[in-house]
Amino acid sequence: MTSSTAHLPALVRPAVEDRHWLYSDHCADPVLELLHALDWTVVDTPEANVHATSPDGRVYVGWLPEDPTAWKRGIVWQVRVQPTEGEPWVQEFGRHTPSEAVAGFLAALITTPSR
Repeated sequence: MTSSTAHLPALVRPAVEDRHWLYSDHCADPVLELLHALDWTVVDTPEANVHATSPDGRVYVGWLPEDPTAWKRGIVWQVRVQPTEGEPWVQEFGRHTPSEAVAGFLAALITTPSR
């Protein structure tokens, strides 16, 4: 079966000014707003780092802009997951990763039903 291009959806290309979120502004708000909305435990430290834990305690999210160890490794976001089955895993995001991208990753992780 072949299909003509007339039956394919139009390609959407947002204007450059609509892609401001692709550039990191070093603001944690999109992630923190998501986590607060989901009733995660969120703790700010005096050093301006933020630590959050999911209600079931299996997911940790760290915003680590003032953590020297994280900066040496080039990260500011750390996500640690302890599955009910299987090995724990970690995903880290660098200081140039937009927080909207981290929020999207977390939203997909959190809303994916268990298999």
